Amino acid sequence: MTGQPYPAGAPVPVVPPELLRRRSSVLTRVTMAVLGVGALLIAVLVVVFGGPVAAVVTTLLAAISFPLLIWICFWLDRYEPEPGRYRVAALGWGAVVAVVIAFVGEQLLFALPGTDSFVDTAVIAPLVEEAGKGLFLLTVVLLRRQQVHGVLDGLVYAGLVGIGFAFVEDILYYLSALVQSGGIGLTLTFIVRGIISPFAHPLFTAATGLGVGIAVSTRRPVLRWLAPALGFLVAVTLHGVWNGSTYYGTEGFSTVYGAIMLPALVVLLAVAIWARVREGRMLTAALLQTTQLGWTRPEEIRWVARLGDRVSSRGYARQRAGRPAAEALRAFQQTLTEIAFLHLRALSGHAPPDVNQRMLGLLQHAQALRPWVILPPTAGRPPLPWPRSVPLPGPAATPPPPPPVSPPPAYGPPPPGGWPGVR
Repeated sequence: MTGQPYPAGAPVPVVPPELLRRRSSVLTRVTMAVLGVGALLIAVLVVVFGGPVAAVVTTLLAAISFPLLIWICFWLDRYEPEPGRYRVAALGWGAVVAVVIAFVGEQLLFALPGTDSFVDTAVIAPLVEEAGKGLFLLTVVLLRRQQVHGVLDGLVYAGLVGIGFAFVEDILYYLSALVQSGGIGLTLTFIVRGIISPFAHPLFTAATGLGVGIAVSTRRPVLRWLAPALGFLVAVTLHGVWNGSTYYGTEGFSTVYGAIMLPALVVLLAVAIWARVREGRMLTAALLQTTQLGWTRPEEIRWVARLGDRVSSRGYARQRAGRPAAEALRAFQQTLTEIAFLHLRALSGHAPPDVNQRMLGLLQHAQALRPWVILPPTAGRPPLPWPRSVPLPGPAATPPPPPPVSPPPAYGPPPPGGWPGVR
């Protein structure tokens, strides 16, 4: 049915639910339950400390600052979106686990002899808090390695963890300011934390995420260890300088904000946008190659490779056959995206050990969805150009596969230096 209009008056397709649903593991369900209980306990403590009215007011104030930051993370993640449960887990880890680690760790380390308020604020707090937030990335890499594929994934997960942490921390700061200084103190605290610097914690943690993203995508053993360490060091340093600036009055705070924080934010956004553009080009190149290998069809590529065309094609399917057709097309687009990126990771030597089984499962899933896929006609549309800046090895790099429902070719180890053009 791909590329053909749905016949007028035909029944709305009934897509088997198992084709649209992805099962979650026991580990995922347990993690969500633990995070939910932790969030409930933190909410109860906030209400007990400040009362229900103050808790609601400070929570709403804290929530104002972060929808835009969350949207940016999701926008960066549009080509190969991370599963929703992992996004929620990242936010929850920052809001619950990292907050608990920070509280317990700081209470223990603040009591050490020889420390003072400046050391506590500018050294100990950044170390403990960045370790607590960065631990999420380490956990995902160790337990769910295939959820972090490169720089963009590292930045997205780190940003969401930082947002979750900042949200709870802002509630606590606002509540403390309201209880101690009333409305004026709350207003001033909101201006500093909620308007001037809501991006601070996501920025700090993003440095760690960048290092982890480089580590999982490089073929250089030294970088696999050095990049995360340097990223964490940058995160702690930025955090420490930012915290320490409060000890030097308005002038010191303004200097650090203008000379360090804003430039660092600009650099981070530039790196993130570059990574997103590159991911789009790599997706197009990989999809074109999967067509040469016989895994995908030429008329399908446009509606997966370009984000705008993804949206318009789902609108077309919805108009022709209702919401089930749009849901089937969304699942199909996601499956073809996973096929393309798994193929690319296999060629670059970063695929999981069971890459052939995974690829076979994805190809079978795509084949099962095809009868329900409705795509706009491609007549009159120019063909997608091959992205020159990201050449991939030609089909000769792997044996031509049988039909999509048969086992894909076995991926062997990459040659010395990797496949040509794959970085």
